[in-house]
Amino acid sequence: MTVVATSWRAELALDKIKSLTHLPGALLPILQALQEEFGYIDDAAIPLVARELNLSKAEVHGVISFYHDFRREPAGRHVLKICRAEACQSMGCEELAQHAGASDEAITIEPVYCLGNCALSPAVMLDGVPYGRMSKSKLDTLIGSARSQS
Repeated sequence: MTVVATSWRAELALDKIKSLTHLPGALLPILQALQEEFGYIDDAAIPLVARELNLSKAEVHGVISFYHDFRREPAGRHVLKICRAEACQSMGCEELAQHAGASDEAITIEPVYCLGNCALSPAVMLDGVPYGRMSKSKLDTLIGSARSQS
């Protein structure tokens, strides 16, 4: 799965927001819809969401910052999640994370705190596909393959 984002447009964002305000607990579905449409939640969306739901900007920002899956900037074409939970820590995830390096326009690298693949730690997930018993060389192959697809 390759991450595809639409460029930010306030009028499209407002249409998305207004189409979901009728839902009970509409904040999360609205934020999810914005992220699905644009690939991230632009700072300019916060006051729009706050106004339409009669919330403060701080309340909206608080929810966005609380949930790790919400992005504040566009992701790379691929997303690599590296599990940092206890089982993966004991099997070398910190070294994998350092080896993977930093995010760029091709690959966004994110820490997560359990992929549910503890028996095969250290575990990673690339574009929604889990991989276990990850080593530096396997990670190099995985990242190289993703980069060649970009």
